[in-house]
Amino acid sequence: MNEATRIPSAAVELGASGDEFQNLHELVRKARANLNQTAWDYIVGAAETETTMRRNRMALDEIAFRPRVLRDVARVDASVRVFGRKLRLPVVLAPVGALEIFDPGAAASVARSAGSFGAAHMLSSVSEPGLEKVAEAAPDALRMYQLYVRGGDTFVEDQVNRSIASGYTAFCLTVDTAHYSRRERDIAKRYVRASRVRATGGDFQKGLEWRTVKLIKDKFKIPLIIKGIATAEDAAIALDHGVDWIYVSNHGGRQLDHGRGAMHVLPEIAGAVAGRAKIMVDGSFCRGTDIVKAIAAGADLVGIGRLQCWALAAAGEAGVVRMLELLEDEVIRCLGLLGVTSFAELDKSYLHAATPANLPHVFSAFPLLEIEPYRY
Repeated sequence: MNEATRIPSAAVELGASGDEFQNLHELVRKARANLNQTAWDYIVGAAETETTMRRNRMALDEIAFRPRVLRDVARVDASVRVFGRKLRLPVVLAPVGALEIFDPGAAASVARSAGSFGAAHMLSSVSEPGLEKVAEAAPDALRMYQLYVRGGDTFVEDQVNRSIASGYTAFCLTVDTAHYSRRERDIAKRYVRASRVRATGGDFQKGLEWRTVKLIKDKFKIPLIIKGIATAEDAAIALDHGVDWIYVSNHGGRQLDHGRGAMHVLPEIAGAVAGRAKIMVDGSFCRGTDIVKAIAAGADLVGIGRLQCWALAAAGEAGVVRMLELLEDEVIRCLGLLGVTSFAELDKSYLHAATPANLPHVFSAFPLLEIEPYRY
């Protein structure tokens, strides 16, 4: 960068830099330019009327902050410790299937990004290049493995054993996909992904019961996460089975339509868990303020799904790292403006119910972004 284009230090402090992406919405815009309609719909779409997805955003937007002032916030630390590891942010790059649609490196690129930045990564069992190769690509990252059950007990045990052998920190069982939903953006184009055509063993996922949770807890020492918990009743059953992490999720609104927003569910789960397990949450978390709200409401880690895909489609591995850097910047500023210097000082007293200022939408976290709608 020559002297004429050098960014003044004051501008850097205010957020400007020499980077290509200086706002999160710029990653989304670049992703749209890079992707065809089929791949784009895979990211932005949800089930049927897409009501659950919109409620995810609405639930976040219904929370306002109660900031405290005249506190020394010259040094703000956004890091946390989970699984005995320090992370720069309380963020897990959530499990997303078919990441190869967005970048040739697929989940390996995302895992490397998480490791180099200092976030956690959860690998979907239906994303390339697979369990062992992702571990080889990012051996030092905090990696977790998420399973869709496609076989009986032997299949599940094999998946857990392979996860342990490849150094995954935790094993996740997804439980909200007993039936695959109607993704109407795909149906309207008469499109079915090749991986969906090849998929087998769907009846095993439909028949999944708590006995499989017990099987894993009885036979293996690896921490167990249950993803897709949406009620206090099921959280209590999970606790009875010794589950280590409750993952509050509605699959980004992509499974059950007319469900509750994730941030509507989180306080109920946090109350039921009462510290007896750790909590993850995902569902349209796109900004630093979203992350802060979730941690204040009782979560320990926040899953980033769609935003991860947009960043990957925009600029591959480097795009995901840049997305995390921007989130970190937003988080640090938010914490400082709330009058706290770390997540440890945060609790629900910093939150207040409010009326949303924006209509909920997949892009409502990015008011400067306009995406031309596709006509099906």
